[in-house]
Amino acid sequence: MTLRLEKEGQIARLLIDRPDKRNAFTQDMWELFPALLADAMGDDAIRVLIVSASEKNSAFSAGADIAEFAAGAKDAEWRAKNQAAIRKVQHDLARAPKPTVAVIDQDCIGGGCGIAIACDLRIAGPKARFGITPAKLGLVYSLHDTKLLVDLVGPAQAKRILFTGQLLSVGEAQRMGLVTILADDPHEEAAALAETMASVSPHSQRMSKAIVRRILDGQADDDAETAAQFDAAFEGEDFKEGVAAFLEKRKAEF
Repeated sequence: MTLRLEKEGQIARLLIDRPDKRNAFTQDMWELFPALLADAMGDDAIRVLIVSASEKNSAFSAGADIAEFAAGAKDAEWRAKNQAAIRKVQHDLARAPKPTVAVIDQDCIGGGCGIAIACDLRIAGPKARFGITPAKLGLVYSLHDTKLLVDLVGPAQAKRILFTGQLLSVGEAQRMGLVTILADDPHEEAAALAETMASVSPHSQRMSKAIVRRILDGQADDDAETAAQFDAAFEGEDFKEGVAAFLEKRKAEF
C-alpha cells in the first residue's frame, strides 16, 4: 500500500510508502490521504499525527507522479478530479483539529512540499531540500496552497520560491521559516516533540489551533464565539484536572 496509517499509543503516523518512485503521489494516493487523516483525527486515543516517508533517509515526496500527470493532463475530466483530490488533502490537512508534524529527511518537492506546509510543524534533517516547482512545468500553484506558503515565509520569499522553482537547502529553508526545527535525527526529534504535545491539554491545543487558523484566515479580534470559548474553558474538565494536578504537585492526566 502506498499510504498507510499506523497508531502507537497517542501518536499516529501517516506513512508515504512508495520509495521506488521517491514517494511521488498518484491520483489514488491523493484520494486515499483524506480517509487516513480522518481516521487519525476521529480516534479519541490519538493526540498527534506525524506525516513522513515510510523509510528513514528517503525522500519525503518528490511531488506528483509526473508520468501519470502528463498522461492525464490532456483529459479535462481527469484534471478536474486531480485538482479536487489535491485540494481536499491540502484543505483537510491544514484544518485538521489535532497537531500535525511533517518529518522530512531528504527531498520535499512540489505536491510533497505542499503536504509539508499544510502541517502545523516541519522537522527536517540535514539532507532535506525543499522546492515548489510549477514554474518548471508552466503550471500555476493554487491560491489556497500559495497562501499557506505566504503565511509561513512571507510574500517576498514565497515569490522567490515560486518564481524560480529552485530547490532550497534545509538551512535556507529554516532561515525563511519553512522549517520549524532542524535536527540530526528528525524522526527522533518528532517523536519526542509529539510525546510532549500529547502530555498537555488536547482541548487547549484544539482551541489554539482553531484560533490561529481564524487569524490566518483574516480575523483580527475576538467575536462572540471565541469569547465564549475562552470563558467555557474555565468550566472544562481539562481545566479542573490541570488545576488539581498543579495543587497536588503531580503530572496532569488529560
